[in-house]
Amino acid sequence: MSEFRLSQRVQVNPHVIRSTGNKVSNRNLKARQMLGKYRIRRRVGAGAFATVYEAYDTIEGIRVALKVPHRELLGKHSLAEIHREVRLTARLEHENILPLRNAMMIDDYFIIATPLGQQTLTDRLRYRLGPATALSYAEQLIDALAYAHEKRIIHCDIKPCNVIIFDGHELRLADFGIAKVAMKTRTIAGSGQGTVGYIAPEQAMGKPSFRSDVFSLGLVMVRMFSGHLPEWPFDWPPQGADRLRRTLSRDFVDFLRRSIEVRERKRFRDGVQMQKAFQRLAPKALRGRNGRGAA
Repeated sequence: MSEFRLSQRVQVNPHVIRSTGNKVSNRNLKARQMLGKYRIRRRVGAGAFATVYEAYDTIEGIRVALKVPHRELLGKHSLAEIHREVRLTARLEHENILPLRNAMMIDDYFIIATPLGQQTLTDRLRYRLGPATALSYAEQLIDALAYAHEKRIIHCDIKPCNVIIFDGHELRLADFGIAKVAMKTRTIAGSGQGTVGYIAPEQAMGKPSFRSDVFSLGLVMVRMFSGHLPEWPFDWPPQGADRLRRTLSRDFVDFLRRSIEVRERKRFRDGVQMQKAFQRLAPKALRGRNGRGAA
């Protein structure tokens, strides 16, 4: 078993990458199977890049989430790139950014271990989100993005399934760095007809920037407040605009609209500028009693 722990002093052995890069397993892990110190409990979900399992750390006595990238997406060069991104993102220490506990190769599996939350924002959005809770969530996500952008790191894949909810409505934005690698391993459908999911138009054309993250987070926020995800060509007003107008101030609705401008130069230039605008508008963002909606 070869391992590098993620802390302020991350060390990666390049020989480990070369010797294991072509041996990443594609087999599904089973309940009670051991991977080093981790005992698999259950499969949580799977995406285009990886499968996620709940596991128990038998040394530290805690539950963790294990992300296992799919074998066909991880050759030697992809593993090396993940290691480089891990070095970079291990410096991100913020209460609203999900920390990487460690990343390692165990028994031909490459795994990424993180704290285990209660659910993703995708799970939570299956039920109506009250305006006050949505505003709290928006503040936490904007704070995380502003911090990352101050460190000159672009996320590249902000969407509800990359937002993990913990006790007390605490949110943590996940997959910094890893998301960037994942984006390179799949084709993004984007043309004159539009983009996929939460991806900014310019990012779909291969040109991500800080403004791309702003756009993606803007879409997440519009969905949280309106209950609907805007779709290409992102005309305004979007579906659910009546709910926005009933629950939010005009200035805050304008803030959301600016965040998802198709023309990137009209958006906030980065998370820092977005955060400053949010902090100015948030105290009066909710209209009257509507701010005390269902959590």
